[in-house]
Amino acid sequence: MSQKEKLLLAYYGDDFTGSTDALEFLTLAGVKTVLFLRKPNQKDLDRFPGIQAIGLAGKSRSMSPSEMGTELYTAFENLKIFAPNHFHYKVCSTFDSAPHVGNIGKAIEIGSEVFNQKTVLVSPSAPHLGRFCVFGNLFARMGTIGNGEIYRIDRHPSMSKHPVTPALEGDLTLHLAKQTQKSISLVNLTTIEKGTSAVLEEVVNNESEILFFDGFNLGNLKTIGSVFNQLATQKTLFSVGSSGIEMALGLDWKNNNVIGTEIEFEPAGEVSPLLVLSGSCSPVTSRQIEYALENGFLEIPLESKAVDGEYQNEIIANCVARIIVNFNNGKSTILHTSTGSDDPRIAETESYFKSKGITENDIQKQCSTIYGSVLGQITNEVLKKVPLKRILFAGGDTSSYAASELDILALEMIAPIAPGAPLCKAVSDNEWVNGIEMNFKGGQVGTADYFIKVLKGEKL
Repeated sequence: MSQKEKLLLAYYGDDFTGSTDALEFLTLAGVKTVLFLRKPNQKDLDRFPGIQAIGLAGKSRSMSPSEMGTELYTAFENLKIFAPNHFHYKVCSTFDSAPHVGNIGKAIEIGSEVFNQKTVLVSPSAPHLGRFCVFGNLFARMGTIGNGEIYRIDRHPSMSKHPVTPALEGDLTLHLAKQTQKSISLVNLTTIEKGTSAVLEEVVNNESEILFFDGFNLGNLKTIGSVFNQLATQKTLFSVGSSGIEMALGLDWKNNNVIGTEIEFEPAGEVSPLLVLSGSCSPVTSRQIEYALENGFLEIPLESKAVDGEYQNEIIANCVARIIVNFNNGKSTILHTSTGSDDPRIAETESYFKSKGITENDIQKQCSTIYGSVLGQITNEVLKKVPLKRILFAGGDTSSYAASELDILALEMIAPIAPGAPLCKAVSDNEWVNGIEMNFKGGQVGTADYFIKVLKGEKL
């Protein structure tokens, strides 16, 4: 790859929904971006002329530290080959992580080693999504759009009760200190507000191995983007954080005419019927399911027995048959693993895994892996029989495993739907998958009518 064609950025997303979040903000900023679902080589990049940034959709948020080691060393080395100006380990804007699963500290340690970088820069804020970092404390709006109430993350009604990584500490420096032995410091809001020169001075004088950045508004992001770009002139700069990093870099690139004008997309238009695959137990998704059912969608509750190999093939076949009948009748269908945190299937699933001797810490990972795989297998079989045009995946952890069953090479954004959850087009060598429109939605994303908006291809 010549200097003229050098990538502005490469990123690894710790789940699929978060990966499309970064894809959206880069694309809307005017950066031609492709999100790969497997480790790319140069021939893969050559399929997309004019490419400026690449992503790799991963699953590390649902992995143990040892599994992350196996996954991330090879993924980081793979993307390092392309010598991007920036390499971003993209995490959820709510900083979902714990010492035993999705350990961000482990990712920082690996990235620091691979990119030979003593101090790793961490920028969690994403004010465009209602995520604010003030004096190290993370605050999050209920949902990512609208006028939802804003809570400190450890008091957030949904994130404080997350089934895998509940937010128990609002101060992210303390939260991360439980995941790594590396020293941690913070560039707080008072310095950020002084502008680029003041922040650069603090970065240069810093001696800690991890350096957090506060962020409250787009002006703060622009300052952070300017600092990061100035630090990336000699070699690839490794950073960790939300899609706010893509927003920050984009603001500075635009200010310095590195990229062109923002891209305007035409509405995608209605495509019916829509298949929704939900592995989310978020109250936001629960309300979306309820609203869709009130407005003509049909539902298929995935039995909790689906996690048991003895029943899987039968359940998959039954679900495929029911979905096809619904589609032949023109009915959009939601296949879901739960309709909220109080769904009895959650307790049934936990009881099954406990009976198999699986520990509490591993149960949720098993749920994500197995339910996600089953959802993906069902989808693959449906696609072989029905020329489906559009699919919606709800739930960050399960969607990663579901999409992995579909043999997708890459995704390109084709239209915005909601901030952080664009409509994408699949690129695949499988004819029944290639060209299908896909939307990946995290648990907190969207208004009650979200599924209807995706069906109609309308922007929220």
